[in-house]
Amino acid sequence: MSPHSQEHKSAGARWGRRRRLALKLSLVAGGLLVGLLLVEVALRLVGFSFPTFYTPDETRGYALRAGMAGWYRKEGESYVRINSEGLRDREHSKVKPPGTFRIAVLGDSYVEALQVPAEDAFWSVLESRLSQCAAFGGRNVEVINFGVSGYGTAQELITLREQVWQYEPDLVLLALTTNNDITDNSRALKQTDEIPYFVYRDRQLVLDDSFRATPAFRFRQSMPSRLGRWFRDSSRVIQALHQAQYALKHRLAERRARMKAAMHMQELPPQQTGTVAMPSDTPAAEAAAKQVAPTPNEVGIDNLIYREPTEAVWQEAWLVTENLLTLMRDEVEGRGANFLVVTLSNGVQVHPEPAARGAFKTRTGARDLLYPDLRIKSLGERAKFAVINLAPDLQTYAERHKVYLHGFGADIGNGHWNQLGHQVAGELLAQKLCECAKE
Repeated sequence: MSPHSQEHKSAGARWGRRRRLALKLSLVAGGLLVGLLLVEVALRLVGFSFPTFYTPDETRGYALRAGMAGWYRKEGESYVRINSEGLRDREHSKVKPPGTFRIAVLGDSYVEALQVPAEDAFWSVLESRLSQCAAFGGRNVEVINFGVSGYGTAQELITLREQVWQYEPDLVLLALTTNNDITDNSRALKQTDEIPYFVYRDRQLVLDDSFRATPAFRFRQSMPSRLGRWFRDSSRVIQALHQAQYALKHRLAERRARMKAAMHMQELPPQQTGTVAMPSDTPAAEAAAKQVAPTPNEVGIDNLIYREPTEAVWQEAWLVTENLLTLMRDEVEGRGANFLVVTLSNGVQVHPEPAARGAFKTRTGARDLLYPDLRIKSLGERAKFAVINLAPDLQTYAERHKVYLHGFGADIGNGHWNQLGHQVAGELLAQKLCECAKE
């Protein structure tokens, strides 16, 4: 056989192998594609949905996506609709109808309330109950929800300026979540550069919106990021992968938070941590604690919030928060509206078992679990704005009826308000506002 023939035969063999390899790869790719399509169809048939409810925002870092709708199942369950103005609420006319008393509610995830249906949220209960209050003189009471998950007082103040005034409210109600609103106002404690903060410069409280220049924020506004959000909106498979990634990151963050808190507690002097034995010192005690007590670090809670701040970073976080509240008071009253701060509750504050609350205080070295609420109340008295603390009354209700107002399923007692928590909070708040209207 000539060298030319051998070369031709060898080339043909190589071409044949390539064709077979290409065929195999095509079959594998086709199988994967069919498999993904089958999974996509199956997920849609069972109603699986984890849409993205948030979008980048030039002034607040992020905001709710106008017109978005879908199921929320990360905690509790509800079908969520975001209205055309980016509010987790029904549509509201910006022009206030005659004979209407409007209440604008600002806040974070407790106000946004994705965990429960909108009709069960405390602001819906508040609106329903106040419509029966004779003190409003027959006026229609309309409550509008401006809450967005993760917002601190800085983002809420910006929301007040950019959105709330368009609706001509008579009352601006700021719902303050003590477990994270103070830390949300501190870059050092929040540990993210992707949102705006108010900071002190030359003894003046000024807006720091440098987040807009960060690579992360700029990427979220880029075409690849927008394309990624479109694919996620369109594919249940991608939503499932994103949800799995979120769950893993959430668990890792929770573990890091607990380790950090444990290390901090070990560094505190004995008089701050207390000398009483921890309830988990023995296997039997640990088992009992799991039955009646919340976990040492509820998700999103830094336990130092329950104590008088001694560290500079915490003192500054409180100072910024308190001055933001007085600044908000000035702007609200300057517009001729009324200003009200309502402190909500954290799961451990309203745990139905006094022993569980006591064990938590021992673990954290806290003297009073209502410390942050009472501090805000004291600020209101000094700065001349109204403050309602809901936690004491919610605690009384939970203890009397032996019920949990926070949490769902296996995590009962922790996390956000459940349906009962929203109902009781809404009714309590309506009762207090009706009494104030009579004065």
